[in-house]
Amino acid sequence: MEKCLNDYLNYLEIEKNRSVKTSENYGRYLRYFLKISGVKSSKEITNETVKEFRLYLARQPIKKITQSYYVIALRNFLRYMIKNDIETLPPEKVELPKTPSRQIETINFQELERMLAMPESSSIRGLRDKALLETLFSTGMRVSEICALDRYINLESGEVTVRGKGDKLRVVFLSREAKEAIKKYLDKRMDAEEAMFLSYIKAKNPKIIGRVNPRTVQRLVDFYARKAGIGKRVHPHLLRHSFATDLLVNGADLRSVQEMLGHSSITTTQIYTHITNKELKEIHRTFHARRRK
Repeated sequence: MEKCLNDYLNYLEIEKNRSVKTSENYGRYLRYFLKISGVKSSKEITNETVKEFRLYLARQPIKKITQSYYVIALRNFLRYMIKNDIETLPPEKVELPKTPSRQIETINFQELERMLAMPESSSIRGLRDKALLETLFSTGMRVSEICALDRYINLESGEVTVRGKGDKLRVVFLSREAKEAIKKYLDKRMDAEEAMFLSYIKAKNPKIIGRVNPRTVQRLVDFYARKAGIGKRVHPHLLRHSFATDLLVNGADLRSVQEMLGHSSITTTQIYTHITNKELKEIHRTFHARRRK
């Protein structure tokens, strides 16, 4: 089974163009299934084996959504084996679990404005932080994408090509505030580093460590959220949520938001519509049945 599994993981990366992270996650899910089920060959994967595994998962302190990831990985693995004439359980016999609708959080506009105003402009780190926060909100980039961003972009046009999940390219746009913050940060820099956002050693004369990493971005977002007096935990992805919600609330169509977020399926983008329903409620209250006394 290990050889078959390794062939499948290689297939994901080479043929399906999945990221290394996706391949690692699938490998972890499937090896856990093989370990718990005790399966040694593809023929041993039966309805009963899968049911027992799902029952085992249900009795663990694992979220429903995470349990579904195991089942999705297993179904896709079964599909791969059937496609390659390997005798095993047909994937359609494995039903996906019902999971509760995904709920997302955002921060309100006043909180966001306070947070974006927090970085100080007197230091290179402060200028970097201001530019990074404005870019996150302006573009809706994922953390990995903003860490990989290079400095040589066309600030005048404000259009940036980003390589996202599955190695897919998309164009994102910089707001006026983001462009101004980036220009101030780059004007202050005296280095020739290719990365847009750099990590620095805390010192009177900060030394460059290298490109920022996801943990650095998470820490600085959390720091400025607390500095702005925001009570809830704020993480970089929450700014991505706020970006999408802001567009929809102000009239952007779902397809356009899908393109800007880099979602493969519009179903993923639809999770934001329940938040904009609050705005629809206000519109209903303002305009519906105005002639009634």
